[in-house]
Amino acid sequence: MVRHFRRIVDYFAAEPVRVSALLRLPLIALMGFLVWLWEVDSWLPGVYTAILGAYAVVAVLWAVAVFRGPVPSWGGWISTGVDMLAVVSLCVVSGGATAALLPVFFLLPLSVAFGDRPVLTGVLGISTAACYLGAWIVYSKRDDHVGLPDVVYLQFGFLLWLAVATTALCLVLTRRASRVRVLLDVRRRLVAESMQADERTNRDLAEHLHDGPLQTLLAARMELDEVRERIPDPALDMVYAALNETAAGLRSTVTALHPQVLAQLGLAPGVRELLRQSETRGDFIIEADLEDVGRPASQALLYRAARELLANVNKHAGATEVTVRLYRAGDRIVLTVADDGAGFEPSIVEQRVAEGHIGLASLQARFDSMGGAMAIESTIGQGTLVTVTSPPEQAAST
Repeated sequence: MVRHFRRIVDYFAAEPVRVSALLRLPLIALMGFLVWLWEVDSWLPGVYTAILGAYAVVAVLWAVAVFRGPVPSWGGWISTGVDMLAVVSLCVVSGGATAALLPVFFLLPLSVAFGDRPVLTGVLGISTAACYLGAWIVYSKRDDHVGLPDVVYLQFGFLLWLAVATTALCLVLTRRASRVRVLLDVRRRLVAESMQADERTNRDLAEHLHDGPLQTLLAARMELDEVRERIPDPALDMVYAALNETAAGLRSTVTALHPQVLAQLGLAPGVRELLRQSETRGDFIIEADLEDVGRPASQALLYRAARELLANVNKHAGATEVTVRLYRAGDRIVLTVADDGAGFEPSIVEQRVAEGHIGLASLQARFDSMGGAMAIESTIGQGTLVTVTSPPEQAAST
């Protein structure tokens, strides 16, 4: 439940205009009830109803648009302009509703204060105050028996103060968000540099093992083989078998430290070779759907994720079938690993960290730090699905 709530919060926080679009719908309903309960004697009731109805339809269509796809940069300005036009029009055609709709004039600036747009917030706040005063002036001039109450000027002052306050709040939030983005960028760069250092160390160690101990071991095996041909001895056969096993172990270590197929052919062939090795070691069948994604900047991170996830399946899942997918989604690469094993409670990942088992948690932290994502969906007795999303390719390469 908490996980789903966090996803919803992240979805809305990614585009503040979505929050405004959602809040606008109950606000329109409240506007209708407010004027109805106030029993305003409208000047043009038909026009008032038509404007309110059109405003509601536009608000619903706009909400559908922002929830179905990416929001254009001008979306906030357009939607705010429509809000202002609709509210002022309602006040002008209804006369007495200018007083009834006073709360709306205070709520409009608040609806955009969290959008990281100080200019928009300031313009809307000042425009709201000016339009409120203008609507009262029109109302007082149209009806000779209605004057311009002094309290209107006081309310105008309150609206101006609110404009300044919301703009200042927006500036504070924007500056804080900017600092957070800088810190995230620094963290991403540090993690990237750390990973590059790890890759260099692994590559150097792999080359040292391959050119040094492994070659020495292979040479000793050849000499022992020649001795075995001249002097048959079961003890020599046992030593020869031990040398073969040690050489195979060294080759496996060298491949794990710096997989040549990954460096030479790219991510998909590297993962395919990893799947072949995992299927040989494990007691499960692997179904793979690997799209050729070339050599993305984050291929080392994705390869490490595939290796860690398959190792976890082999050690803990007890699965009989594993499905692995690799594909490109826009400027990101997505890797999914699903199994039909025992499953687990995702919250146990944090508990395992406290016990010293940091595999999945470390992997998740790396993806988060680099601007990627790692989602774990698992139910006890129903298997596990892990979805790994790389950082944007442009960001991953910087």
